[in-house]
Amino acid sequence: MVEEENIEVACRKAVEEDDGPKGVCYCFWGPIYWFKMLVVEMHWSFVFGVVSIYGINQGLGGALSRIGTEYYMKDVQRVQPSEAQVYSGITSIPWIIKPIWGLLTDVVPIMGYRRRPYFILSGMLGVVSMLFISLHSKQQLVFAILALTAGNLAGAVADVTVDACVAQNSISHPSRAADMQSLCTLSYSFGGLLGFSISGVFIHLIGPKGVFGLLTFPAALISLVGILLSEPQVSNFAYNEVNQKFHDAAKSMWTTLKGPDVWRPCLYMYISTMVSLNINEGLFYWYTDSKEGPSFSKEAVGYIFSMGAIGSFLGALLYQNVLKNRSLRDMLFWTQLLFGLAGMLDLMLVQRMNLRFGIPDYLFIVIGEAVSQMIYRLKWMPLLVLCSKLCPSGIEGTFFALLMSIGNFGDLSSSWGGGLLLHVLNVTRIKFKDLWLAILIRNILRVSPLCLLFLVPKGDPNAFMLSTKDEAETSEPDNIELASLIHSVDDKF
Repeated sequence: MVEEENIEVACRKAVEEDDGPKGVCYCFWGPIYWFKMLVVEMHWSFVFGVVSIYGINQGLGGALSRIGTEYYMKDVQRVQPSEAQVYSGITSIPWIIKPIWGLLTDVVPIMGYRRRPYFILSGMLGVVSMLFISLHSKQQLVFAILALTAGNLAGAVADVTVDACVAQNSISHPSRAADMQSLCTLSYSFGGLLGFSISGVFIHLIGPKGVFGLLTFPAALISLVGILLSEPQVSNFAYNEVNQKFHDAAKSMWTTLKGPDVWRPCLYMYISTMVSLNINEGLFYWYTDSKEGPSFSKEAVGYIFSMGAIGSFLGALLYQNVLKNRSLRDMLFWTQLLFGLAGMLDLMLVQRMNLRFGIPDYLFIVIGEAVSQMIYRLKWMPLLVLCSKLCPSGIEGTFFALLMSIGNFGDLSSSWGGGLLLHVLNVTRIKFKDLWLAILIRNILRVSPLCLLFLVPKGDPNAFMLSTKDEAETSEPDNIELASLIHSVDDKF
């Protein structure tokens, strides 16, 4: 008790000290004080896990993987854009079934540990899968897809564990829910900015297979998180009760999911993602291969995507400092509307209207990418905060993974729908005549979810608290190192 009181006093003192410099100086010192506050309140290991998984593995590694995969499918496997769109959906399946990994890490310990072995094993799987692609000169397409899927599986398992920590801390520190989502997003955006900035250079120097070789390092970092994780060992675990634990967790998830406060925003999240058809492969082929297009170099493509990461970063900052207390419906209305309008920039580019106004292709697409990603980030931030509040106590990781899987399933539907649209309109490696029509259809569908805004709560997502009749029956989560060690500090920063 004395130790807990000392921790509480120290945390409050640190938070009070962070009220220091304001004004112009605060623009520089503010992020440092904010980061320090999270380290003190949430524990350093939680922050380390978020930065490692979101920033380095998913941000930097994800950026390199995206550009590497784009060129790998186009130049090495030489597939059509509609096929590449479908294959990208297949390789993302591990992210859709995240609740399975959440249940495993929650109820099935390995050698007495619930988290550490899954981190270590997933990191090893990521290293092996990336080496498998990079070391084979003529890899068959089916094996390449399997290796890419295995790499996504490694990232999904690590992501589930960190998401569990974020969800748990959002419940124990409700006033910090937006701050934790901002930490995740800022880490991801900064890592993505760095990854996209260097991706084109590495693609040019060592090729897409060489880039996959570099991805072994972010994958190995997952194992390092597991090695450094301090977690109490479960003694005399009754493996014969695993089936019952699965049943109890599934029952608790179903009880929560069927509540109108949960299924209604989940339905909106899926539909709003699904109808925004993903035709990025068609645009990518047009950027690089079309005679009528800008014929961007590998370096230019990397820099363009890095501008998108900057837009995402600015969107997270704007939400954290200005918009995090705004009404959820108002935020979704304006961001959904602006998201559809921002897509018109792609239409103007493909129709070469920017050249009529004297705007170079590179400048125009950089502005469009930054604006689109900023709006997309502003659209998702309040939904992420809301999802973290919807998780019932005891199965935070599994349920948060379920909510994220709904969004990921929307991405899969969007990717396959976009691939079908490109196929129907006969957009190929050399034919881009009707690409403008695909963009127009996508933009119209992007604004259609506005008629479904009644499905989401009206008020501030930070003020929403889940309440279920079975809440008292759910078990308390294990006290692991990545989870917050401090539960009593709730001062405002």
